Amino acid sequence: MKSVINFLQQLQANNNREWFHAHKEEYKAAQSRFHAFAETMIAQIAQFDPTVAGLTAKDVTYRIQRDTRFSADKRPYKGHMGLFIARGGKKSGYSGYYFQLGADQNAADFGGIHWESQHIIAPGHYCIEPKALRILREDIMDGEGDFDKLVREIADTRFQLLHFNELKRNPKGFPADAPWSEYLRLKSFCLAFAPTTEEVTAADFPERLAQYFSTTTPFLNYINRAIDFAREEE
Repeated sequence: MKSVINFLQQLQANNNREWFHAHKEEYKAAQSRFHAFAETMIAQIAQFDPTVAGLTAKDVTYRIQRDTRFSADKRPYKGHMGLFIARGGKKSGYSGYYFQLGADQNAADFGGIHWESQHIIAPGHYCIEPKALRILREDIMDGEGDFDKLVREIADTRFQLLHFNELKRNPKGFPADAPWSEYLRLKSFCLAFAPTTEEVTAADFPERLAQYFSTTTPFLNYINRAIDFAREEE
């Protein structure tokens, strides 16, 4: 993993197309190393979450190119390589296990995490389809604290439930005094923490990452249950 981080650091210091094309072979080597790591993680996660069995690196990894169409930041390349291991792959719409290897450990954007270039472990779902989000909120409101119990159990680990881009008041159709309103106002349901470079470059990191992820499977299952129900109603 050190070689991948080294490449990302060089790319961030020379974030332009000319440098990238001149170092295309170095990129391919770093990409190959990260894809091998992704395959290892699929196998590790499938031991406790068989819904991801059979996925390939292509199913769970992302392009290094940034989408700059709607961003003020026009740098062409990301400061990280990421994977999202979810049932059906990264485009399935299900919640899953996210990890990114970053170029550095710079200061936070929000929640103590700098998403562009930090190492991040972040299982969850960032963009739940509206129908499934409504059902998830109903499950939380009517669940007699079962979701809160999941979050509190996870709080005993290194993960935190991120509160960003959330509503200022309860969504339409949910009373202002609804139980568990702090969760109803969320638009993204994501757990996260930022490991150190020493951790992600350790020889046993794949096993440790799988262990971290395994503690969050009940949280993901809760979200995916709502997604399944929404799709069954279609």
